[in-house]
Amino acid sequence: MDSVLSMDTNTNAFPHSPPLPEPDISSTLPTPHSQPSILVPKSEPFWDADDLSAELDLLSEFNRVSELFHFAFGATHVDFQPPNVSCPDPDADAMVPPNPSEVNSVPADPNAGSADDLRAIVPVPAAGTVAVAVARRGKSRKKELVRVSNMSARDEAQFREIVRRTRLLYDSLRVLTAVEEEKRAAAAAETLEGGGRARRLRGDARAAALMRQRGLWLNRDKRIVGPIPGIFVGDLFLFRMELCVVGLHGQVQAGIDYLPGNMSATGEPIATSVIVSGGYEDDADDGEVIVYTGHGGQGKNSSKQVADQRLVSGNLALERSRHYGVEVRVIRGIRYEGGVSGSGKVYVYDGVYKIVDHWFEFGKSGFRVYKFRLCRIPGQAKMGSAVLKEARNIRRSGLDFNHVFCLAADMSNRKENVPVRLFNDIDDDRGPLCYEYLSRTSFPQFVFHQSGKATGCDCVDGCGDGCFCAMKNGGEFPYTLQGHLVRGKPLIFECGPFCSCPPHCRNRVAQKGLKNRLEVFRSQQTAWGVRSLDLILAGAFICEFAGVVLTRQQAQLLTMNGDSLIYPNRFSERWAEWGDLSQIYPQYARPSYPSIPPLDFSLDVSTMRNAACYMSHSSTPNVLVQFVLYDHNNLMFPHVMLFPMENIPPMRELSLDYGVADEWTGKLSICN
Repeated sequence: MDSVLSMDTNTNAFPHSPPLPEPDISSTLPTPHSQPSILVPKSEPFWDADDLSAELDLLSEFNRVSELFHFAFGATHVDFQPPNVSCPDPDADAMVPPNPSEVNSVPADPNAGSADDLRAIVPVPAAGTVAVAVARRGKSRKKELVRVSNMSARDEAQFREIVRRTRLLYDSLRVLTAVEEEKRAAAAAETLEGGGRARRLRGDARAAALMRQRGLWLNRDKRIVGPIPGIFVGDLFLFRMELCVVGLHGQVQAGIDYLPGNMSATGEPIATSVIVSGGYEDDADDGEVIVYTGHGGQGKNSSKQVADQRLVSGNLALERSRHYGVEVRVIRGIRYEGGVSGSGKVYVYDGVYKIVDHWFEFGKSGFRVYKFRLCRIPGQAKMGSAVLKEARNIRRSGLDFNHVFCLAADMSNRKENVPVRLFNDIDDDRGPLCYEYLSRTSFPQFVFHQSGKATGCDCVDGCGDGCFCAMKNGGEFPYTLQGHLVRGKPLIFECGPFCSCPPHCRNRVAQKGLKNRLEVFRSQQTAWGVRSLDLILAGAFICEFAGVVLTRQQAQLLTMNGDSLIYPNRFSERWAEWGDLSQIYPQYARPSYPSIPPLDFSLDVSTMRNAACYMSHSSTPNVLVQFVLYDHNNLMFPHVMLFPMENIPPMRELSLDYGVADEWTGKLSICN
């Protein structure tokens, strides 16, 4: 029996669900300019951090908030109607026409078309009324086609946190898989079992499979039309499998994701997202306007057509989406030097597009293909693919880049391995140039003298299992062979000057310094901030938080004239989140580590500092603090090292959780 469901509507709820007017193609084409402003979403929540529990459980919270999905149907604007359908709602599969006797008279428009059309797309009530829909709960129900809209700021931030934690778990699993594969490869090198190695899943596929088995994939019980809550325009993904895990695109290989006709009450498929990656020779991509070639008719492992395409499956779904005015999400697959997948591509979410036209014509290879013109809906954040290209152009220009807003091509004065750019297109502030750049923390000499007996490993060609330094880290190395953090710990011991291993040893990561090209930039939201011109991979080392170490007594004297100190013991223990696989493997729950002495020191950054000192505070950060020892053995004075908690796209601001909200809020005063 059908049930009547409703939801109160709010205003200004979800900024990434723009209105859907008929786009003016000429006005949305990109215009050339010298230095575009970078518009990237912020990760900071929209309410007091105390309101969000630090122990947010992924499954329970998702189940709570996902109930909104069943009821949240946004009103489609009148000017976004297909020719013969009035006010279509793209809930083809899950929704059936309301019974006027059960609902407050939501009459269908007399010009709405055939009954079949109405069964696929439910009319939306007039403006000012509560959106009402009827969900059929039959046994054949497999998916639901819904649009999420009218969300509160709190719900939006909670969805973002759910997506963040899901991606954190996925990346942690990938890194752990890399370690397991290293061990298997080492064992296979010593003895070949059965004459060869069994075929194994790639790390990205294995991580996705494990999460799916435990019901940790998002949006599996529905197909969402339009933006996915918690995913921002510009978000970047390294693997196609991750798109499936978060529900952005449900096809592992196919470029068109759609609700199949056999899952729909009317038998009509509806497209929800496409991946544009240049796989078809007849594609044309101008950014805001895409001519997308349908699927089918290609030769094996080729981009050339060898047969005519047919209006079936994904092609038919795109045609039906155009007929009903259903927007589609666009994910671009781009070849990128920072990619780690076998294809060398990364995948960037570029927002929602409207299908405005389609036709059938002969393609370049002489076979007929279906083409669909997609126009980007105005009012969205800047395309992530455009940001990637801008960052690439800046990187290629290097130190020769002499833009009027570039205050310094390298504010580190070559003290870092790579240049650190200083950029300000907001005002005349040149504050960061007034400080001496400090690439590494300056410790007082007594730290080295009182660090105890110097000991190290005696490995000759890099450390191996069972060496002294591995034992200090609990019997396992803290990094993969690629230098990615496996699991956060209270303290990591790297090989140092007392060790015999060479510089390329796997246990020498954070001590090697900066690898990504950072930029300190002026921001209207956070005063000074930090972003990267490179893609930063989850778990890869970023840089050290550098300053001059002061003891408690020295700090008390300095703070008499105003506090300009960073207190390492106040950083939140975000390291505990990286590598926490307790939802997958109960034995990987957070272990009890040996206690270490309290960090009774501070970092003075009043005269000497590095780029990390300009990172913004956030209660949902994308960077964590990991304490590391390598050049001395004094447990009370570790280095403050920074690692990313997620894959951070170029030009996305880096943020830290400084811990004590009542002592500083938002940006640290010393960095303003």
